[in-house]
Amino acid sequence: MVARHDLVTDEKVRGDLLTARRGTAFFARKLGELSYADMDAPSLLPGWTRRQLIAHVGYNARAISRLVEWAATGVETPMYPDMEYRNREIELGATLQPIALLNLFDHSAVHLSVEWRDLPDAKWTAEVRTAQGRMVPVSETVWMRSREVWLHAIDLDNGARFTDVPTDVLRRLLPEIARTWETRGDAYVLTVTGGEHDGQRFGAAEDAAEGSVTEVRGSLPDLVRWASGRVPDGQDSGVTVADGSAAGAAPRWL
Repeated sequence: MVARHDLVTDEKVRGDLLTARRGTAFFARKLGELSYADMDAPSLLPGWTRRQLIAHVGYNARAISRLVEWAATGVETPMYPDMEYRNREIELGATLQPIALLNLFDHSAVHLSVEWRDLPDAKWTAEVRTAQGRMVPVSETVWMRSREVWLHAIDLDNGARFTDVPTDVLRRLLPEIARTWETRGDAYVLTVTGGEHDGQRFGAAEDAAEGSVTEVRGSLPDLVRWASGRVPDGQDSGVTVADGSAAGAAPRWL
């Protein structure tokens, strides 16, 4: 018999599930505001139309569902056979009729939510492999999906803003981005100004060599907008370097 509620009992995972599902609902609302013709317009992701973005979000849910199935059955089920397959899937999906694209998003999101719901409590620590080759507990798939839906709702470019994204998502994104930079040799300290998190710092280690770290300041939503590379050319990023001048473009994240 299938469950009618989430079987997981870990309170952190349950909270993360709620955030991911809220993000899915937010993406669905912004998607629902688009006309069929609007889907042909560019997204905020360079080189991608909204069609490609919608296809990606739908197929991403299917890919993550495969990881949850892996955890449930113990049978290795990768997200994709390879990255070329992933890219071809998105390009093909972008050619679907608009109603089919909407159905892809809806059905894949429901499928993933059910896979999470029915995963037995003891299985949530089972390890699965991400598309980047990392072995992670299947509970990490909730964050993987949450990040996708909240950021890509903004990428639809029809009114969603980083101020719409929950603070806990922003506070998890910022150090994740900074750690990625640091592994590539780009050391930044990102300092929050204003609000309840005023003065919090994310990024490079405190013991980094003097002069080797660039400090960037701004509100939490503006810092994540800038750091994630979602400031269109010619727009004010809202963030500054330590001397008060405007920050240049952020290093590549993904």
